[in-house]
This record gives sequence, C-alpha cells and structure tokens, in this order.
Amino acid sequence: MMTMKSSLLALTMCLPIAVGATSESTMRADAGVEQPSESLNQRVGELVANLRKSRETIKQYEWIETTTVFLKGEQKAQIEKRCYYGAGGKVEKVMLTQPAPPERKRGLRGIIMEKKKAELTDEMKQAVETLHQYVPPSHEQIEACKAAGNASIDVVDPGKRVRLNFKDYKVPGDKLSIEVDLTNNRPATLAVTSYLDTPAKPLTCNVTFGALEDGTTYAEETTLNLEKQNLKVVVENSGYRKP
Repeated sequence: MMTMKSSLLALTMCLPIAVGATSESTMRADAGVEQPSESLNQRVGELVANLRKSRETIKQYEWIETTTVFLKGEQKAQIEKRCYYGAGGKVEKVMLTQPAPPERKRGLRGIIMEKKKAELTDEMKQAVETLHQYVPPSHEQIEACKAAGNASIDVVDPGKRVRLNFKDYKVPGDKLSIEVDLTNNRPATLAVTSYLDTPAKPLTCNVTFGALEDGTTYAEETTLNLEKQNLKVVVENSGYRKP
C-alpha cells in the first residue's frame, strides 16, 4: 500500500482557482419564469464578465491547497501545498507535507503491483489534464458554445438561481453546467460530465464555489471521480490571504 500511496501523493492537481467575481452591475431578479433567449444572453454575458474579472483579482492572493486521494472508498493519500501566482502568471506550489518513502514489494506480487500502480498513475495524469480543460471554465469557450447554439438555461429557482448548460464544450458529448446565484450574481456550483480518451472511461467533476471579502469567487472544493477505476480526488482550497 505504501508504494501506491507514494505514487498518488506525487499526483497533486494544479487547478487554477479563479472562476468568477461579483459584477459591478446587479442582475435583475425577475418574478416568474424568464424569457429564455433574453435571460440566456444576459446570464452568459454576466458570467463571462465575472470569469474575466476574477482571474485577475485572484492573482493577489496565496492559499492552501489540500488534496485527498481515495481508492475504493479508502483514503490513500493527503497532501498540502501553499499556492500563489508567480511572475509568469502561473500558479506556483510549495510542498507543505512530504510523501512517505516508497515500499517496494519483491517477486511476482511486486511486479503486478508496480504494473497496476503505473496504469493508475497514467490515468490520473490524463484525468487531471482533462480536468484542466474545464476548471476554471474558459470565457472564450463559453462564448463559442453560445455562438454554436450549444448553450441553454434552466430556471432552478425563479428570481434566485439559474443553471447555464454548455454541451460539446470541449469534446463531442461532454457537458459543463454552472449554477448562478442571482441574489449576489456569483457562480454557486459547477458540474462536468466528460471522459478520458474514450466515452468508455467516464469522468465527472463537481465544484462548490466560495467568495472572498472583495467578491472574488474561487473553487472552494473540487471533487473528481473516475467511477470505473473506483478513484476519487478531492481538492480543498482555504486560507486565502494577500502576501
């Protein structure tokens, strides 16, 4: 188990955090069901503005990222990193916890375990790379989906919450959905349904957003699931502060 744990600890996720911030203009809280075409254009426009603004304001902060890996429901690894944006505009990470040294098994059992570990490692890397295409959502891709007629809106709670859906967001058959809280004009949750290299390897992701004092929205908790592999990764971001 120690070999598996050490390998999984090395696969921490580099997820950019900014996803939206409070717009200077407040959304209208319409009573009753909204006009689909009007509300879709308005909500997508507001969301795009939020994404652009928050990607800039989040760069002022540093935070703690805690990544926990579960295999078949059992916790296998947990690691913490201090995160901040470097001079090149990319997230830099400093390890706060160190992985345990690997325990190598001998003989045939050891060879089998190493092979399984390598397969799991490769799929984890591929899953993280795939997830980076969705989180944080790209405002350019959102606008492209809307232009292609692949965007829709659901009224979850009239005047309070709507869900924006973007199908074929990155690959055919995938879907990205963002629920927006109309009381504060911020994204509340995000859900992704996609796959790795083939639909036979489904991938799902759920994000819960938090907000800082200045209104900047960030991914408070991200859960990545690879159901066929019985693998789950949970990433929590906390302790935001300006250095």
